[in-house]
Amino acid sequence: MESYSFVVDGAAYHPGKPLVIAEIGTGHGGDLEKASELLHAARESGAGCAKFQHVYAREIIHPRTGSVPLPGGPVPLFDRFRALETGPEFFEKLKEEAESLGLLFLCTPFGVRSARELVGIGVRVLKVASPELNHLELLDEVARTDLPIILSSGVSTLGDIERAVDRIRREEGTAPSRALLHCVTAYPAPEEDYNLRVLGPLSALLGLAVGVSDHSRDPVLVPTLAVCSGASIVEKHICLCRSDSGLDDPIALTPGEFRKMADAVSAAAADPRSAREALELEYGPARVEAVLGDGRKRLAPSERSNYGRTNRSLHALGPIPRGAAFSRENVAALRTEKVLRPGLAPEFLDVLSGRRAARDIPEGEGIEWGDVGGQWTEDSGREECR
Repeated sequence: MESYSFVVDGAAYHPGKPLVIAEIGTGHGGDLEKASELLHAARESGAGCAKFQHVYAREIIHPRTGSVPLPGGPVPLFDRFRALETGPEFFEKLKEEAESLGLLFLCTPFGVRSARELVGIGVRVLKVASPELNHLELLDEVARTDLPIILSSGVSTLGDIERAVDRIRREEGTAPSRALLHCVTAYPAPEEDYNLRVLGPLSALLGLAVGVSDHSRDPVLVPTLAVCSGASIVEKHICLCRSDSGLDDPIALTPGEFRKMADAVSAAAADPRSAREALELEYGPARVEAVLGDGRKRLAPSERSNYGRTNRSLHALGPIPRGAAFSRENVAALRTEKVLRPGLAPEFLDVLSGRRAARDIPEGEGIEWGDVGGQWTEDSGREECR
């Protein structure tokens, strides 16, 4: 089977030399000093790349999203995201420090504004998170940068993945490198949901380097088996202490655990057969087989109930009265989460534009086909106002 590499500035990452990403995310809490500590911990723990998240709350969710259950307990997510907004200058400093430590700097944007700001500070690679795999506006924006792109594919079907990959290929200019990370969007993710035998078929079907973004608890099992199964990239959360206040800290690896993972990944890259045999001795053949799965791409049991809610859908930015025209001024593709009603897929935004609301739509609610009336005209608008 053909093997694909992921290339950043001439450095090629492949199953024999995988890129190990320490996902810091928003674990710094907006504190530059803590972010620096995490960068040093990532380097000392064997990471080749440190990843952050450039958050603007309104690019991700609606203010009426409410409380969302996360690993550390329920969180008023919009307010928490607002508190984590730092601006591009914060990441410019972190990029400079990461590169001074010999780390590749990686950051996830969640909308056009954050993507453009990251490009403005000179990032060398971008990553699209799993819930944004159907955020067409963001996919188009990152594709136009001609930077290497990593897509995560949690809580997605094979069709979702193919559409996203086709989208960034259709928009690309100089054919920069692309990679896909297989992921299970659950916190923590059950290791038996990973179905790592899917990596080879995904790579062959899409013609891309593949990897894994791992949210399972064990530091070694999923990452090592992923490399044995052809992963060119391994990503796992890192924290200074699991009792810290970061959103993902309860499921992150401590520096010592991350070092154990990085060493195991390195050994698997050098000798995958011996690495798998060692895993079978340590964990047992049945547990290893459960993680490998059957290789059929489908939603994992632990994430199935979140499909359509964690992903983007079309929501009313404010109250939309009956008869008003839909437009990009009053409709946006946002994550739904648990409280609000999911809406139509983002691909239908252009279909909605110019049509009238068939009923009053409350602020924040997802827009369904039953909410959509005929084409808006001045006459129809006057008629609705009578």
